[in-house]
Amino acid sequence: MVRNMLQDIGQLLAFALSGWTTIWPTQLLAIIWILWVISWVLASFWSGQTKKHVMTWESFKYRFPILVGAILFLPWTGRVLGEKPLWQFGNLGVYVLACLVLAGISFTWWARIHLGRFWSNAITHKEGHQVIDTGPYGLVRHPIYTGLIAGMLVTGIAVGTLTAMLGAALISLGMGLKAHMEEGFLTAELGADAYGSYCRRVPMLIPFLRPT
Repeated sequence: MVRNMLQDIGQLLAFALSGWTTIWPTQLLAIIWILWVISWVLASFWSGQTKKHVMTWESFKYRFPILVGAILFLPWTGRVLGEKPLWQFGNLGVYVLACLVLAGISFTWWARIHLGRFWSNAITHKEGHQVIDTGPYGLVRHPIYTGLIAGMLVTGIAVGTLTAMLGAALISLGMGLKAHMEEGFLTAELGADAYGSYCRRVPMLIPFLRPT
């Protein structure tokens, strides 16, 4: 019985680590994202007290495409569908793309550390919340989303499967919707003068573009 259980667990782990996570160097991309998720979850305990947040039903508008995108993005989805990469970059190409993913991940952490206890995974108004316009927030208004979108899109391209790229696109769409929703929320909470002025000075997601 124990032997059967171990075999079942082994088969489950083999399936969980299937798809593009079984091939080096695309495994490196999975390692980067796994480490980011673990560190991000642990850091979530370092956050200020929430004063107000967006209602759950309203947040469904951006959570749904992110959820669907995450399912498509997972490596075993492509395996279940029997997908093959549309292209292959070779080891050097994937290493270069992995560096770009790491750069996007690093950008999210720079923003996370700079934001401090004002950070939240959901759209919230923290106690003592104010407009932060320095560091990465002087380059874009939503640097965490910028880093995640860049990292996801590059990962999808590096993997080369249709589901991975579509998943990355849907996650990026969800992040964009969340950013727009957050804009309206913070404008109402922090004031049109304070946050509106910030929006007129700093681009939303792409550095160096004209603010909109």
